[in-house]
Amino acid sequence: MNAPVLTAVSAGVARITLNRPDKRNALDRATIALLISELRQCAHDPQVRVVQITGAGTAFCAGADLAEMQAQVEASESANLADAVELATLLALLDSMPKPTLVRVNGDGYGGALGVLGACDIAVAADDAKFAFTEVRLGIIPAVISPFVLGKIGESAARRYFLSAETLNATALKELGLIHEVVPREMLDACCSHIIAALLKAAPRALAEAKALISDVAGGSAANRAAASHAAAARLARLRIEAEAQEGFNAFFAKRKASWRQD
Repeated sequence: MNAPVLTAVSAGVARITLNRPDKRNALDRATIALLISELRQCAHDPQVRVVQITGAGTAFCAGADLAEMQAQVEASESANLADAVELATLLALLDSMPKPTLVRVNGDGYGGALGVLGACDIAVAADDAKFAFTEVRLGIIPAVISPFVLGKIGESAARRYFLSAETLNATALKELGLIHEVVPREMLDACCSHIIAALLKAAPRALAEAKALISDVAGGSAANRAAASHAAAARLARLRIEAEAQEGFNAFFAKRKASWRQD
């Protein structure tokens, strides 16, 4: 069985790859746990100057794993809370990483994937990638990712796209501030290499201090975002056990329209 996360360190760069291409790199418990472990190791490894995250295959990350989502329909509030807190821990770790983080968005991203974009410093995406905050269509909310995403796209954009769940392309996400560069798929590596080369010219301590400065001056420290994400996890856990979310998940897996849809 292939490892769900692959990490290779070379020339100061840790390249972390979500390695479940057959599942569109969905985030199951094992993948999240391994990501947390790898990121903690990168944070303390003096050989790592920059962390890059990407996906194997044609998708970046489909969000939550479908099999685990289906199991959550029957799970207790406490079990749902435990899962949500793990994602919150992952995003907080990314957000507070003392080294620059670059996400190489090689394809579509949904749900938790957008939280990864929000928690990373720099995002470069393929121009044919698609994205959406689809949670409300399942009867839940983008709770855990919200502190990291809202910091970049702002309240106005969240009021539309958290509620409408419309599909967005990479250019739209760049306009909203969640992505920095949009390039043809074949140019992803060249663009990322250019940015990494610039980052490697900076002093490591200065980069860490610059990241801390940005967090503090921007008005919401990394600690505050982490706390907000964990608090939001409790909201999500409560919603997941209610009738509306049960209907949303059951309709999704039965490939039928949820009861509230009129189309």
